[in-house]
Amino acid sequence: MSWTGKFLRIDLTNGSVKTEELNRAWARQYLGQRGLATKYFAEEVDPKVDPLSPANKMIFTTGPLTGTAASTGGRYSVVTKGPLTNCIACSNSGGFFGNELKNAGWDMIIVEGRSPKPVYLSIENETVEIRDAAEFWGKTVWETENGLKARHQDPMLRVATIGAAGEKGVLYACIVNDLHRAAGRSGVGAVMGSKNLKAIAVRGTRGVTVKDPDRFIKATIEQKKVLADNAVTGQGLPKYGTQVLMNVINEIGAMPTRNFKEVQFEGAHKISAEAMHEPRATDGKANLATNGACFGCTIACGRISRMDPGHFSITSRPQYKEPSGGVEYEAAWAMGSDCGVDDLEACTFANFMCNEHGIDPISFGSTLAAAMEMFEMGVITKEQTGGVELKFGSAEALVKMAELTGKGEGFGLELGQGSRRLCAKYGHPELSMTVKSQEFPAYDPRGIQGMGLTYATSNRGACHLRSYTVASEVLGIPFKSDPLATDGKAALVKAFQDATAAFDASGICIFTTFAWSLENLAPQIDAACEGEWTPEILLEVGERIWTLERQFNLAAGMTAADDTLPKRLLKDAAKTGPAKGLTSGLEKMLPEYYQLRGWTTDGVPTTETLKRLQLA
Repeated sequence: MSWTGKFLRIDLTNGSVKTEELNRAWARQYLGQRGLATKYFAEEVDPKVDPLSPANKMIFTTGPLTGTAASTGGRYSVVTKGPLTNCIACSNSGGFFGNELKNAGWDMIIVEGRSPKPVYLSIENETVEIRDAAEFWGKTVWETENGLKARHQDPMLRVATIGAAGEKGVLYACIVNDLHRAAGRSGVGAVMGSKNLKAIAVRGTRGVTVKDPDRFIKATIEQKKVLADNAVTGQGLPKYGTQVLMNVINEIGAMPTRNFKEVQFEGAHKISAEAMHEPRATDGKANLATNGACFGCTIACGRISRMDPGHFSITSRPQYKEPSGGVEYEAAWAMGSDCGVDDLEACTFANFMCNEHGIDPISFGSTLAAAMEMFEMGVITKEQTGGVELKFGSAEALVKMAELTGKGEGFGLELGQGSRRLCAKYGHPELSMTVKSQEFPAYDPRGIQGMGLTYATSNRGACHLRSYTVASEVLGIPFKSDPLATDGKAALVKAFQDATAAFDASGICIFTTFAWSLENLAPQIDAACEGEWTPEILLEVGERIWTLERQFNLAAGMTAADDTLPKRLLKDAAKTGPAKGLTSGLEKMLPEYYQLRGWTTDGVPTTETLKRLQLA
């Protein structure tokens, strides 16, 4: 129950479509989505595979709560080997695509090989076809989604697609569904492009069943009330979205600014959630038009923005005058403070570009920030940039480079390789703010120490969504810990990583964890799925997933040397704010973390640990 019990295997090389039965034993060990797909991927793919070769596979996967009445039960993930990182990649997305896939009767889609020509996958319940996509190749995400809906004469069709960035191999290209929701990090869109797969279009009407409907509905109603009564999920996120963090993180001195040279941004208030609510002097309207929700979501944190029609970025672009997906905190930080830009409209336009063309705004903004630093050093010149002055604070440069990178043109092609490769090319690898080649999110590890350990040990490269210790260190959830202290952070990070993996495997949104623990999730899983599901069992599932991902990365060639941070964060102390004088205390936390995980001092899971988790 709750699992459909079957998945699709699509071989693009020979054009075959097969239906296979789900491995129920694996489902009991890994639950679903991130966990179950990672198990399939690790079993079927050589860890040393070239991510952009036909031998790499990609798995579109739902969780057991996807498509159900559980709050936020609309998530899906894409699991593959990421071209940006050469690590295991699992990118999670909301919107309505995941629900549609589950309601069509499929737990997963395993995509193999490479099509000789551009194609898209059409799914209408059990009818599955590989169709020609020649007319959509080269089109934007928005054009492709609207075009497929018109071709199928179905406005309710749900589409996950790539833009030119994915087609041209931008290494942090995303897969975008519902116009502005994305499987966003690690370059999953580039893998899709390498397979000549433009899109997946799904229509599902079969419904999802659960083990005990009465108990399930009772559990979901109880847990929705917990979300509604919580200050973050019931008030802060609906009103302000994740942008509620902008001024908060800036005030505590953990706002990475100008490629992490500084920890506070003087223009933060101009690009904050509060600024999005303020009426503009030019037209009397606010940047924020409304909030939005994904399938089944009772939080509704999404931002729908309308731009100032007189802003320089859109004066000749009427299509951008309509409301669309606005900046959330990570995008506002990456394209705002990290680049020194305090123009909210420019950040909104760049975010529209990322959505329309399918690129990760975090990696784009961080890579642009590194390029700006090298430009101001004289290492990169106007000759390389096509005449654009890449100076910190330049809204014009942000707007231009967002478009060039999204389209895979000019200097945008260089930015599209990510900051590690860009900085190495120009002789300054130390300026790349990455872990395992993936760009940092919006929290400086000098001001929030737990996030330094989180970044360094993340299996998919620098990431905040694998262990959001900001919840504890800043917001006091589930308890308050000192953001400037290193003591106890190894245990905190491990606990967040394992619990987060279980939530990701379930098919619901990680934002529920501001109010829920595994104690809240377990009753819903137990009522929906076969077998017994307790908080303790789910925590073990999470640890098993984490350790399996680690095993894959080790086999791919990663070592303990990759569990580190850039020298800037380890050697250069913060100059302002509460963290003034501090660097990251990673060297104190990492050995304790390895020990708590049951790994050797070289970061390798011991035989005893693997046996305990049924991985050996």
